[in-house]
Amino acid sequence: MKSAFAFLTVFGRASSPTPTTFAWFPFTGAVLGLTIGAVWWASNRFWPPLVAAILAVVADLVLTGLLHFDGLADAGDGLLAPLTRARRLEAMSDPAIGAFGLVSAAAALLLRVGALEAMRPSALAIAGLWCASRTLMVTISLVLPYARANGIVRAFLGATSRSRGQRHMLTATVVVGLAVAAVLLFSARSLRGLAALGAELVGSALVAGLSWRRLGGYTGDVLGASGVVGETLGLLVLALR
Repeated sequence: MKSAFAFLTVFGRASSPTPTTFAWFPFTGAVLGLTIGAVWWASNRFWPPLVAAILAVVADLVLTGLLHFDGLADAGDGLLAPLTRARRLEAMSDPAIGAFGLVSAAAALLLRVGALEAMRPSALAIAGLWCASRTLMVTISLVLPYARANGIVRAFLGATSRSRGQRHMLTATVVVGLAVAAVLLFSARSLRGLAALGAELVGSALVAGLSWRRLGGYTGDVLGASGVVGETLGLLVLALR
């Protein structure tokens, strides 16, 4: 648990991820979502909806240390630009942000702020979406091969391929994580909450599918991008009139 919080948030001492770190992703996501939702709810009591929405988005960026948005920007440069597979991986490793990455990150930020402004605050809804996004990161790691020879995700996978026991544990993590997310979203927004979860699944799957087609697998940046895209689509569904 400590390694998951240390990796996904700015809290806790930095510790090296292990093959069991993924198992705590859904729980960490739910806690992050509750915290961000609480900031959104409290801000809405003192400021207009637009300001409250901006503060909630900023809180997310601060608490995660820009981890997932950095992944979105890198994935935008690597997956959307017309490049060879080798150049895509190089572009995603480059700390500089290109036009595709900049537009991807900016669009996500604007959509998230607009969606939050358009609906009443709900910490449970944010907790559900954030729990689901981290759960879907685990799902991608189970379904797709890792596209790099080395990288931070290697620490999550271990020195060798995952054992049957580890795969069973992570499969159970996915089932429990999605179930918890569904309960949280249904409690917050009834059937619309479940529709938002469905949209999040579609968004994450689209990113994973694009990565599979253009890289032959996934990277850490792809996991971050899938989370941001999925959460954003979920928020847009919740904001529907």
